Amino acid sequence: MSRPPARRPGRRVAGVLVALGAVLAMAACSAGSTIPTTTGPPASGSGPASASAAPEAAGTLTVFAAASLKSTFTEIGRTFQEQHPGASVTFNFAGSSDLVTQLTSGAPADVVATADRSTMARAVDGGVIDGAPVDFAGNTLTIVTAPGNPKGITGFADLATAGRQVVVCAPQVPCGAATRTLEQSTGVTLTPVSEESSVTDVLNKVTTGQADAGLVYVTDATVAGDKVAVVPFPEAASVVNPYPIARVAGAAQPDLAAAFVELVTGPDGQRILSDAGFRPAG
Repeated sequence: MSRPPARRPGRRVAGVLVALGAVLAMAACSAGSTIPTTTGPPASGSGPASASAAPEAAGTLTVFAAASLKSTFTEIGRTFQEQHPGASVTFNFAGSSDLVTQLTSGAPADVVATADRSTMARAVDGGVIDGAPVDFAGNTLTIVTAPGNPKGITGFADLATAGRQVVVCAPQVPCGAATRTLEQSTGVTLTPVSEESSVTDVLNKVTTGQADAGLVYVTDATVAGDKVAVVPFPEAASVVNPYPIARVAGAAQPDLAAAFVELVTGPDGQRILSDAGFRPAG
């Protein structure tokens, strides 16, 4: 008498797993197309864990940060991954105003850092911030020109000279608001050829020869290196933009978010920010 063929439950389980994998892959693609992100490279080693977070903490932390923080936060992200094995950090760098618009429109994130308090206040008023934002750095503006400063620009007032092709941030962007404050305090009215949505866009206009000069943060000028000539001006010291950071309400990774904020405001994060030219908070 022949036996009935043996059942193979493993094939059914495998089929379920394959289907589940496809669903997850579709969800990941959808999220990626909604929120443009830039991810820092994974850490190559591991260091001591933060006192506020367990070493086994894992998951992907999503950080929305002002464009002027790209270099420093990418480095801080590497440090964070070293201190939290199993965790990864994904960044969305853009103009602060754009970031808050994304958040209040429902874009998912765990942490947000803006380039001024008024923009962060919009996020608070929009109900997308968990707790009180904390200032972690300050920044001031400077003038950048083509290498060698071919137009001979010596100060802020020179930017108003007829025929100068000057580019600045748009008024709704923190660096643009700082520019407007400088105009009001100095009595110098600029006539820019363009107003950009982020400070990195201003810098790009100058480095690509589309403008004679631009107003950017000191830290962005530092990152640009020999691609630009820097023209400091004393009036800039009177307008300091404080940078606040906060955990996003409903964060998918609240513990990692709290640990990231602690890193930024702690000794390691402050050292990285200081080395890049940021001023201390306050």
